[in-house]
Amino acid sequence: MSHGFFVVLEGPEAAGKSTLAKALVARMHAAGTEPLLVHEPGGTPVAESLRNELLNAERSFTPEMELLYMVTARADLVSRVIRPALAAGKIVVSDRYDLSTLAYQGAGRGVPLEQLRWVNAAATSGLVADVTLILDLDPAQARTRQQRIGKGLDRIEREPEDFHARVAAAYRSAEGPGIHHLPAEGTPADVLAAAWRVLVSARPESFA
Repeated sequence: MSHGFFVVLEGPEAAGKSTLAKALVARMHAAGTEPLLVHEPGGTPVAESLRNELLNAERSFTPEMELLYMVTARADLVSRVIRPALAAGKIVVSDRYDLSTLAYQGAGRGVPLEQLRWVNAAATSGLVADVTLILDLDPAQARTRQQRIGKGLDRIEREPEDFHARVAAAYRSAEGPGIHHLPAEGTPADVLAAAWRVLVSARPESFA
């Protein structure tokens, strides 16, 4: 492989991003590739420390503080992990990336779009995903999933329903090069099959 390939998974809470990420990586291994799986916020010692603070239900953040914590974690992950892996020709699969900022801190918190774009560009040095898979899920279904598995909610997951409705709507309206929407209501196998078809179409030499 002459250069790396950057795949991002996005979507609201409980959409199944982490489940899909693990399944995609397993299938990539079976196809003979050696992908790198990362998640946001996190993936480095600095970013994991910031993640612990961000998701701690006992903490309180202004929208601007939350934004800066998020993009600082992203900047560290991009510079220390993602860019070097791509430069080495690896496939990188990231559970969340820059669209999360537009959805959560933008649509959710109300931070102006021009601020979000500037800090995202600074954090990533302009690195964009080759393919972004957005798992679309209604917030009510997300709550049902969380209740069914008895998952403890972190600070962001505990936000009111109107917050999560704005986030989900922002994801549903996202469009642009490399962005693909997948319905998240199906079984994990269905979602995996749909995601794999997108990757095969985008990079047949790696995934076919």
